[in-house]
Amino acid sequence: MRAVGTVHRDYKISTIDPRLYGSFVEHLGRAVYTGIYEPDHPTADENGMRQDVIDLVRELDVPVVRYPGGNFVSAYNWEDGIGPKEERPVRLDLAWHTSESNQVGIHEFADWAKAANTEMMLAVNLGSRGLDEARAFLEYVNHPGGSYWSDLRRKNGREEPWNVKLWCLGNEMDGPWQIGQKTAEEYGRVAFETAKAMRAFDKSIELVVCGSSSPKMPTYPAWEATVLDYTYDSVDYISLHMYFENHAGDTAAYLAQNARLDDYIETIASVIKVTKAKKRSKKDVYISFDEWNVWYHSNEADRKVLEGRDGWPHAPELLEDIYNFEDVLQVGCILNTFIRRADVVKVGCLAQLVNVIAPIMTVPGGPAWRQTTYYPYLFASRYGRGTSYQLSIDCPAYSTDFAEAVPYLDVSAVESDTDGALTLFIVNRHETDAIALDVALEGFGDRKVIMDKVIAGHALKAVNGPDQQPVAPVDGSGVTIESGRLTGEIAPLSYRMIRLGQ
Repeated sequence: MRAVGTVHRDYKISTIDPRLYGSFVEHLGRAVYTGIYEPDHPTADENGMRQDVIDLVRELDVPVVRYPGGNFVSAYNWEDGIGPKEERPVRLDLAWHTSESNQVGIHEFADWAKAANTEMMLAVNLGSRGLDEARAFLEYVNHPGGSYWSDLRRKNGREEPWNVKLWCLGNEMDGPWQIGQKTAEEYGRVAFETAKAMRAFDKSIELVVCGSSSPKMPTYPAWEATVLDYTYDSVDYISLHMYFENHAGDTAAYLAQNARLDDYIETIASVIKVTKAKKRSKKDVYISFDEWNVWYHSNEADRKVLEGRDGWPHAPELLEDIYNFEDVLQVGCILNTFIRRADVVKVGCLAQLVNVIAPIMTVPGGPAWRQTTYYPYLFASRYGRGTSYQLSIDCPAYSTDFAEAVPYLDVSAVESDTDGALTLFIVNRHETDAIALDVALEGFGDRKVIMDKVIAGHALKAVNGPDQQPVAPVDGSGVTIESGRLTGEIAPLSYRMIRLGQ
């Protein structure tokens, strides 16, 4: 089985916004408490944050982290998380049927973000609250001083503003599970007025309006058309969310799901274009894909808490999917799709970062460890920044009940904006056959392999754990470059990253 293709220097897709490789920390389960924050942990810093987790986040080089939700934000009072910790109220979180201690709020999270070398992407509550609370939060976070909210921030220990640039106008407002769910008309109106107020404070901030929480929603894609009709000239991004599952145990169908992702992106990109034309607008709106991941392993285990049969526990184990080797391939395909659609998808948030459907897991009082999916995220984040390129690849394909002509080889290409290396990210979906890859490198000059990493040869259900992490990258071999052509064999069911330098 062979795949023959070309990557040409003149056929660029787009410059990749580094925030495409962002993530997400919500007050959900153990994402915050015993995730990023555990004051009694042996590695805890002076702020109670786990240094071992910070080290792993810095290794991933996460550019931006969305906070504090998620479903949580739609009934969240941000003021509960400021001031002396002993005076902060305990609240019942209706989104996840748990209790929230508010021991971590905007100050603590901002300190963590600085330590983790990431920027904050903050969400305002447009579910149970609205415009007034949003503008107060913005003033608290971004105003230097001399006003009520900024002076309160200074009184609470933060002299300088954080100058957060990226703000989400609520979360999944189309969802019946959301506190304060709205129709597209209701949400479009409140989002427009909130955006207007926030921009009256600072025209330079970037705003994300809620799109569909899933392409399965009955209101999709009419929701986007209506919301953008209200907000197009007031916002910069429209958010999309999508999660991937394999309850049926069909590997071929599971690994073809990024075809659905591509259709989702293409549909909303078309809605954006139509709205721009309708409004005769000169500005562009892009997509913020600020929730995506594999999520299905923990569904049954979570029911007791989510149905309220366990009372209102604080920071219980929730959504703690333990990822396997099969999920490595899925995450690789998803990331490849985002790279290929970098012309319209500018922000992305792997949901989430620690413990909750996350690449990083922690043991309370014990180690932090890398899940299997940590690695494709690591490689894309570190080596997928720069310019994405079109690839023309002739490859054998297969079909599922929802997608036709799915190529067995899923490939993206990025030229680095730091060292100029050309990186190929490759997933072989074929369950039994290796594929001989032959790619012409047109216009890239003389190249040599400077890094070759592969994850292959594991049982599909193989997992990592706190004691052992067998599913991890190893050095690849056998790739050669002669006369401007890269050739090599891609193992069945494998993830591979090949970097070509000069």
